[in-house]
Amino acid sequence: MHVLIAGAGIGGLTAALSLHAAGVAAVLVEQVADLRPIGAGINLQPHAVKELSELGLAGDLEARSVATAHMSYVDRHGNMIMDVPRGRAAGYRWPQYSIHRGHLQMLLLDAVRARLGPSALVTGRAERFEQDHDRVRLHLDDGRVLDGDVLVGCDGLHSAIRARLHPGEGAPLWNGVRMWRGTAAAEPYLDGRTMIVSGANKVGKFVCYPIGDGLVNWVAELRTGTPGPMARAGWNVTGRHEDVLEHFGDRRFPWLDVAGLIGRSPQVWEFPMVDRDPLAWWTRGRVTLLGDAAHPMYPIGSNGGSQTVIDARVLAYHLATTGSLAAYESERRAKVNRLVENHRRMAVEEILDEIARRAPGGFGHIDEVLSAEERARLHGFHTRVTDMEVAELNAARSWTVAGGGPPTSTARTPQP
Repeated sequence: MHVLIAGAGIGGLTAALSLHAAGVAAVLVEQVADLRPIGAGINLQPHAVKELSELGLAGDLEARSVATAHMSYVDRHGNMIMDVPRGRAAGYRWPQYSIHRGHLQMLLLDAVRARLGPSALVTGRAERFEQDHDRVRLHLDDGRVLDGDVLVGCDGLHSAIRARLHPGEGAPLWNGVRMWRGTAAAEPYLDGRTMIVSGANKVGKFVCYPIGDGLVNWVAELRTGTPGPMARAGWNVTGRHEDVLEHFGDRRFPWLDVAGLIGRSPQVWEFPMVDRDPLAWWTRGRVTLLGDAAHPMYPIGSNGGSQTVIDARVLAYHLATTGSLAAYESERRAKVNRLVENHRRMAVEEILDEIARRAPGGFGHIDEVLSAEERARLHGFHTRVTDMEVAELNAARSWTVAGGGPPTSTARTPQP
């Protein structure tokens, strides 16, 4: 079997490594000629760290990341609303890692080059495909045509592969929240392993967490517009420091100077909070979707990238053992579609907004603002967009193909 992967982001690179480990040949097609470590921070939940560890990347991840131990919800004044243990501190066998997205991509890319060889990455932009009973052909923008048994669209929010499978879908959907992001050098705050979520996006929500190398990643969110389609949505539009400081410049905690963190950031990126409607199907014949191409979701649960990693591992397992794209989709689509819907409900925001309304000047103890029932609801809403049950994950099956090596004869012809 020969698999074509459109896109060399986190999903595409993890898919290539997973397929190779399972004995399936793969070629990545990436439109960016010179991949570099750009972007800001990302969180890998324990369920994703488990999968990357099974690919032999545990040591590399540990060296480049911070093992996040706490996620603390605070109001805009820094008063504690709820503290949630993360990773091993929550009982998982694997940590939660916070890492620079560019460093993660380079780590995966280096592994692909070392294991699959330099010919595994082809530069070019995927434009369209065609398929028949025997093969699929991917047409690039320069006229080249690549031939394979399977095509996997890992080409992100504006996926050309998704657009061919679902023509007329339209632009990504904006929920009205504007986001700014950056990274800055900063002294460790609190225990040096805590993610902070301050405020709510109606009044301004600020999220920050250390990502290693002395850097802290931050995200500022504010509801600024009317929801609707947004054709030009993207993740790397240059923003302005002054726009962020206008709304967040007065936010200072005893243990963190938010304005200083924003001001020291060499670069600010601005982007809308967008997603797409969940799809009723991903697969047609020899072509399927993965990651943001299949299920872009709001970045509010630190879980989008982690779900992409799991997609890649499940895809490789089923191609190597059953040859079935349908089995991959059956395992993943309903699960991630539920996550997309849970993210859209933004139930956590409802309670955070209510706290800001009830106590605009802050509070002494959260009991003054929220009942025990409301605090339990907040914890439940958080869990539904972020976590997998501890016992379930710790006992979960492995998606590693036993023995690796060449795929079995039943895996050579993908089934629709």
